[in-house]
Amino acid sequence: MQTKIAYQGVAGAYSEQACKSAFPNLNPVACDTFLDAMSMVEDGEAIYAMIPLENSTAGRVEEIYRLIPKMKLHVVGEHFEPVVHCLLGVKGSKLKDLKYVASHPQALAQCHNNILKLGLTSIAKLDTAGSAKEIKELNDKSFGAIASKLASQIYDLELLKEHFEDIKGNTTRFFILSKEKKIPEYDKNQNYITSLIFQVRNIPASLYKSLGGFATNGINLLKLESYAVEGSLNATQFHADIEGHIDSPCMKRALEELEFFSTEVKILGTYGSHRFRQRT
Repeated sequence: MQTKIAYQGVAGAYSEQACKSAFPNLNPVACDTFLDAMSMVEDGEAIYAMIPLENSTAGRVEEIYRLIPKMKLHVVGEHFEPVVHCLLGVKGSKLKDLKYVASHPQALAQCHNNILKLGLTSIAKLDTAGSAKEIKELNDKSFGAIASKLASQIYDLELLKEHFEDIKGNTTRFFILSKEKKIPEYDKNQNYITSLIFQVRNIPASLYKSLGGFATNGINLLKLESYAVEGSLNATQFHADIEGHIDSPCMKRALEELEFFSTEVKILGTYGSHRFRQRT
């Protein structure tokens, strides 16, 4: 039985923490790119991939929206992971020693005000945990990194300041991807989300008409993202997260209307709503 779950980044990444939170019995495997993580699942080398979709502070992860239409995987769940940014330094260092701070551009943006308060120079890197690994190897007290508490433990770094983010409650939403299509049996007493992508027909008010079926059937549209179809400046594709199960009668009627006004509709998956949504 496969026991691996793939994620993009290096050991100590927030995606690894998400893997541990959602699947404590699985073994997280670091991959260089999102595509590599997805490929591990497609090739049967991992049971799931934990892929970040959006962050409450920095917005959507643009690259994922370009990869989703091409993937053969299915969305079988979602996970919300609180992001607690930590300011890290090499062993023996103190806040007053720092002159530079390295991290992923999104993490730097999420800690921008606190970085300014300390008068530090930001250095953009490919990922957060990779920055922690680099300052460990550099062993220079003037260099710090913004990464997870897990990264500080893995690379034996000083935890100079926890909750270094500007806005508390920063959270990242992840898709859990599987090679197998897993749709839970419909229970009208449970909360579900259906994720899909679609491209509307080239007619006036096509987007308005295609989404009208959700309104008339009392279905809540949780998220709608648009992005250009690769190789075209005219065609637009949409990603939607919709509250409801694909097998519910009202969802079936709404999807019929969507399909009528669309040239393509691809169901990415139907899965249980994460408990984080109930709390918020």
